[in-house]
Amino acid sequence: MWYLILSIIMLGIVAAALGYFLRGKEQETPAPTAPAQVCCQQHEVCERDNLRAAVTKPIEYYNDEELDRFSGTDANQYTDEAADEFRDVLYTLRPADVSGWLRSLQFRQINLPDTLRDEAFLIVGEQPLQSLAR
Repeated sequence: MWYLILSIIMLGIVAAALGYFLRGKEQETPAPTAPAQVCCQQHEVCERDNLRAAVTKPIEYYNDEELDRFSGTDANQYTDEAADEFRDVLYTLRPADVSGWLRSLQFRQINLPDTLRDEAFLIVGEQPLQSLAR
């Protein structure tokens, strides 16, 4: 009977020692890091999340250098003729390039006229839907 009790106690001590050493090794291993996010190219979230990369990129022009004269102008201060210049550039762009053009305007501190804002964002908003339909 004493052998049975003594062997149970010894088995408990061995199990506790193994648990201590195994748990100690688990704590020494570094915690797994989150996997790198992969951009699906369906939206602008990836570039918005990686602001450092976006700031280091050179400003891209879309044959719209003449719009630089509007830098610093408020969005509601444009004349109809000025808004037409923006509209001409907007509608000559491919729909996939509109978000890049808007980002280019933002980096150049050019505000999009209020009259074009909804049209431009509608084009950008349709981009993921068009690529899914293909």
